[in-house]
Amino acid sequence: MKDLGYGFMMVPSLTTVVAAVIGFMIGTAFPIFNFNKFDISSLKFMNGGDTGDHSTDNNSTDIFKIYEPSNPKGTERLPPGIVVSESDLYQHRLWGNPDEDLPLKPKYLVVFTVGYQQKEMVNAEVQKFSENFTILLFHYDGRVNEWDEFEWSQRAIHISTRKQAKWWYAKRFLHPDIVAAYEYIFIWDEDLGVENFNAEEYIKLLRKYNLEMSQPAVDSYRFIVYEISKRRNDTQVHK
Repeated sequence: MKDLGYGFMMVPSLTTVVAAVIGFMIGTAFPIFNFNKFDISSLKFMNGGDTGDHSTDNNSTDIFKIYEPSNPKGTERLPPGIVVSESDLYQHRLWGNPDEDLPLKPKYLVVFTVGYQQKEMVNAEVQKFSENFTILLFHYDGRVNEWDEFEWSQRAIHISTRKQAKWWYAKRFLHPDIVAAYEYIFIWDEDLGVENFNAEEYIKLLRKYNLEMSQPAVDSYRFIVYEISKRRNDTQVHK
């Protein structure tokens, strides 16, 4: 009984006393359960997953496990295939066998920074590149859907951000880990004349002279800003 300090006492009811006695009897009827020693390794997830301890489960054939030992810290419970160590610009199907995504994986990448007003020149440039090239367009004017008038646009990759230059795009979307699958990468402007250009022959010269960075020479009688970019008839390559 507790003295409330107001000159009277609070007497517990008979129901309260009976409930306390029953609770004590139920508590003493069960052994003491130590939560500190509770082994969670015996638990299984509803999806058939485990906790990652495979030391005693070498013969398991459970295809529904959601634990992936190779996942980075913090992603241990993600299903296999969600986290991968590398990526690329190859297009993949939404379902089915991923090995059947592309019958031909391009070996080279060609990138154009474009505005729709220069579509005819860009179309002429793209025609110089075979199916061995992935086509990537950076759109600085925000006009993307209009390019669907060209057949090749359906298989090209389009990235659109208004009023940005090619190197702004390159630094953000041509990360080395993404483009590592390609042997050569062409980063071109939209206003190039390509009447005398052959992409496959150009790559042969790159391999022949072991060039890591280069640009095609300019074959023009008009004013040329940089003398080094002017074509010379006495050699295939000059530095």
